[in-house]
Amino acid sequence: MRRGANAIALCRRGLRSYCTENIDGLQSSKLRIFDRQLKRKQRDRAAWLMRPNDSLLDNVSENLLDRLEDCRKAFPTALCMGGSHEAVRRLLRGRGGIEKLIMMDSSSDMIKVCKDAQQDNPNENVETSFIVGDEEFLPIKESSLDLVISSLGLHWTNDLPGAMIQCRLALKPDGLFLAAILGGETLKELRIACTVAQMEREGGISPRMSPLAHVRDAGNLLTRAGFTLPGVDVDEYVVRYKSALELIEHLRAMGETNALLQRSNILKRDTAIATAAIYESMFAADDGTIPATFQVIYMTGWREHPSQQKAKCRGSATVSFQDIQKQFGGNSNT
Repeated sequence: MRRGANAIALCRRGLRSYCTENIDGLQSSKLRIFDRQLKRKQRDRAAWLMRPNDSLLDNVSENLLDRLEDCRKAFPTALCMGGSHEAVRRLLRGRGGIEKLIMMDSSSDMIKVCKDAQQDNPNENVETSFIVGDEEFLPIKESSLDLVISSLGLHWTNDLPGAMIQCRLALKPDGLFLAAILGGETLKELRIACTVAQMEREGGISPRMSPLAHVRDAGNLLTRAGFTLPGVDVDEYVVRYKSALELIEHLRAMGETNALLQRSNILKRDTAIATAAIYESMFAADDGTIPATFQVIYMTGWREHPSQQKAKCRGSATVSFQDIQKQFGGNSNT
């Protein structure tokens, strides 16, 4: 009975919102996939449901900020936008030589929560300001920033390459772009459980899938947006929950609920119950907890500057690999 009650609660709270599916291509800038107005409302709700020191958001933000320690230069003026920007602000701890930090979110409620957090736990020697803005229409002057950080926010934009181009244009020459987005393997366990349950109960799959980029797309995104020295790597975080309901609540608190324009507003009761049961039967551990995978793609890119390293022209090498092998006595077949 308890499992059934939890499944019914999942239905009422919108299990349909949390299935994800990756896509092979990138959407056209003319194609609207996400309801940005709905996403803003979801961010408003998440502002008041947000967990203090969320371990997932903290780990992603910490790994993103670690990249600043690999840079010798300072970034006096920085923009931090969307997603888990409060975790970024809290974990900054003087990295990057940031003197002025602009916090931006499409949600006014989220900005208010960030302002309150700044007053309670201010960053020393960092002038922090707050603005309400949309990543798809960046309200930032061109060539005015040294650093742009986006932690788990850009994957909800309709035109991801266009949003990244705006970030590049907002950077000064030799400015740095750091971003983390959710990848296509995110919530693969829930996606499988949803698919199996729908096939069993409804004889087909409803269009409830949010498109996410593949890892192989990330490098193309950076190049398409005009960034130089692109870098991409990926991490997978597995979070364990007591039940599928707890997973859903966490997603709501992160503002990661579905915002598809073509979303389905109906999920049958028996499909919700079957989804929860299948999830538990396929993935539950011995202790009864269920795993949820979050694939995070990290992207690094720079705005072009004459001082940056550039690849030599094809055919310009003066030493062959055979000469190098002979010089170092490399006759092994390994």
